Amino acid sequence: MAKHGGERFERDLQYYKFCAYGFLKDLRFFDPFMILMFLDKGLSYAQIGSLYALREILINVMEIPSGVMADALGRRRTMIMSFTAYIASFVVFYLARGYAILVLAMAVFAFGDAFRTGTHKAMIFDYLKLKGWADQKTHYYGHTRSWSQRGAALSSLIAAALVIWRGEYRVVFLFTLIPYVLDLLLMLSYPAALDGPRRAAFLASVNGVPGTDGADAPPAPSVIAEFRHVVGAFASSFKDLFVLRAVSNQALYTGYYKAAKDYLQPLLAGLALSLPALLSWRERERTALVVGVVYFGIYSLTSYASRRSGRFSERFDSLARPLNLTLIGGLGLGLASGLSYALGFSAPAALLYVGVYVIENLRKPMGIAYVTDLMNQDALATALSAESQAETLFAALVALGLGFAADALGPGLGLAVTSGACLAIALLLRLPERN
Repeated sequence: MAKHGGERFERDLQYYKFCAYGFLKDLRFFDPFMILMFLDKGLSYAQIGSLYALREILINVMEIPSGVMADALGRRRTMIMSFTAYIASFVVFYLARGYAILVLAMAVFAFGDAFRTGTHKAMIFDYLKLKGWADQKTHYYGHTRSWSQRGAALSSLIAAALVIWRGEYRVVFLFTLIPYVLDLLLMLSYPAALDGPRRAAFLASVNGVPGTDGADAPPAPSVIAEFRHVVGAFASSFKDLFVLRAVSNQALYTGYYKAAKDYLQPLLAGLALSLPALLSWRERERTALVVGVVYFGIYSLTSYASRRSGRFSERFDSLARPLNLTLIGGLGLGLASGLSYALGFSAPAALLYVGVYVIENLRKPMGIAYVTDLMNQDALATALSAESQAETLFAALVALGLGFAADALGPGLGLAVTSGACLAIALLLRLPERN
């Protein structure tokens, strides 16, 4: 049993499977170079913003149906569909030459994201409930998420080495196939109990499994009835305006982070070109080295932040206060970073931008724990997919706004203006700091 501070859970085999899932999932070698790859292909910031927005809109459209499918038909099967779509998208990204094919690649990627987000979190929280560790959400999710950040840190160094070795950005998609195939196989090893309580009851009734009271299971409900039940449980979770406010508070920052985080890449590319120590290197090699090292440092910090999220939250009487503080603070750092970059201070701008990453990983476990406590547990994957849907809605709006602002004003001022707009919205979404 882990008993550090407020932690009380066993690091059993499934704990390590959850950690391995996150580690492999974030071996996304393309992440540190996504915008640089698009710029290299001649896309404008507005076109890049439209690709990001398209991804988020498609995720938004498919998010709730994917959550319903996970709750009613089985979460493992849904996750397998997700990783199959990811693998297909990486192949298309590798082969893509123009904007139209990149649109197709982004659409397939969005399908994978929609069927993954919310579903795996629901599996973790169901497992905690089964083990009697439901009060450990922040600690446990923070631990597993820290392994995701470790994977991202290692991924950055490997990605930099691949770009330097091959002299091109697109190769990173080809090598990302390896960890995602391994993660797909890992999903097959998850226990059937993690398919969800509704799925378990559904299978028991289909197979005529006796109930715990010795009576036969009730007649099998139709699939339509299952979907109706889950949708009803989902709707009951969102009747309360306080729940909507809590979801929006959590989703605004993550949506902003999703849309804005990759704008660190052109900032780092400019920084790389200004370093006299690397003048003998070719431009792409210098950029790859700086991006890889900086992202390694960032994800090492975010891993620590995610792991410490539970202990950080215990300093407050209510999760509402740290969620409010991190929301305002993170957006403020984005605003300051954009202004610094616009004024020509690349190094301070990069340092401030690191704070945007760290705060996302400090607040995410707290936000997810806070939101899940307010939701109907019978449709947890659906409800968490709704939370993810809110994230994608914010991300789509921010991506479009940031893309056009960056084209019109430059990346620095574009980031500052977009961060300022999000900050104004954040002030309206502050949570009541009650126990």
